Amino acid sequence: MDDRLPDLGDLEHEVMQIVWAHGPVTAEIVRERLSRRLKESTVRTVLRRLEEKGYARHTVDGRTYVYHATEARARVAAKAVQRIVDWFCNGSMEEVLVGMVDNAMLDQQQLRALADQVAKAKKARGVKRNDRSSG
Repeated sequence: MDDRLPDLGDLEHEVMQIVWAHGPVTAEIVRERLSRRLKESTVRTVLRRLEEKGYARHTVDGRTYVYHATEARARVAAKAVQRIVDWFCNGSMEEVLVGMVDNAMLDQQQLRALADQVAKAKKARGVKRNDRSSG
């Protein structure tokens, strides 16, 4: 998946939420879970657009297309946040986080939890790198 994914429209976003939450899914499953009633052909068109944009892919089971997200929701969200950080803060994540604290979007407890998660992720990444270098 490209690091620069195109934006999603409202319906595309809703469909991707279903794919992430319930995937792998068929067009019929997506249609049944949508908040509004749409024709299955409309849902298939949206799923095809999501494939073209790089958010989803399909496999074929008999004659049925089964759709899967190309990446986890959290990874796609992280890429979207990175685009915002790059656009508004010249790539400074620190500036964004300080702004979130200054505007009471993150409190001290959330910051500590975030710091703990970052430390764990760094430690896990270090272990993975060491495993590769010792093999």
